[in-house]
Amino acid sequence: MKKTVKAGSIKRSEIASLTAVYIVLIILAVIWLYPMLWIVLSAFRNEYNDQGKLVGIVVSHYFPKGFGFENFKLLFTTTQFGRWVTNTLGVAVFSTTIATFLVLSTAYVMSKMRFSMRKPIMNIAMILGLFPGFMSMIAIYYILKALGLTQSHVALVLVYSVSAGLGFYIAKGFFDTIPDSLIEAAKIDGAMQSRIFFSIILPVSRPIIVYTALMAFMAPWMDFILARIILGEQNVQLHTTAVGLYYMMYGQRVDSNVFTMFAAGCLFIAIPIVGLFLSMQKFYIEGVTAGSVKG
Repeated sequence: MKKTVKAGSIKRSEIASLTAVYIVLIILAVIWLYPMLWIVLSAFRNEYNDQGKLVGIVVSHYFPKGFGFENFKLLFTTTQFGRWVTNTLGVAVFSTTIATFLVLSTAYVMSKMRFSMRKPIMNIAMILGLFPGFMSMIAIYYILKALGLTQSHVALVLVYSVSAGLGFYIAKGFFDTIPDSLIEAAKIDGAMQSRIFFSIILPVSRPIIVYTALMAFMAPWMDFILARIILGEQNVQLHTTAVGLYYMMYGQRVDSNVFTMFAAGCLFIAIPIVGLFLSMQKFYIEGVTAGSVKG
């Protein structure tokens, strides 16, 4: 009888603890989803005032009385949002290409080659990675200014690309799982390191290539601080989407529907990232898990 009572009390305590955990998770989920749903609803909000003018921010109710694509139409017709998307896409594509090559080549060198400064370089890279990136923004700006590269997309590509090689640790972990016998066999056949890297290593490294490319693409696609510092605010045609939407929201524009246009822009630039992650989710997970097996 005592054992039955004890087992029952343990079961009740487990149910109570699980219930408390689920309640906390539900509250956190609501807090996390609330602003996202607000942005989505605001993007499709289609309401008009008594004068027949489209109304943007409506504080009296959370859910719109009408839905439509008018905010997206106004975003592309009354602003330079299309040019901003083109600028961002160009910077992101070039940065992703260069950064992916730098990360993978650095990871291959650190994983499969042995040289005297290998360990010190890895330790220095790890220490530098502990510092937040914003600490170097002012120095980067003045270096670019001295080179005459400020207010240009070339500067953004350089900033997003040149330091990418320091983030080689996950890719190195993936390359560590590739048997050294493949490389040794290729060396016996007379293959050079460049041939081994491009013809043997990369073809079997699709998961880590996808993961590295996705990470490299996200930074320029969504970055605001570096883009704002380097591009400035004078030339609107050079803006990326993040900078352009910021100055549209907090600049000289005083339209009543500026917030709903801002929400439409946020939703528009989020779609490519969501699509990439959903379509390449398999390779993304394989790259992360394989790269975490061995350090």
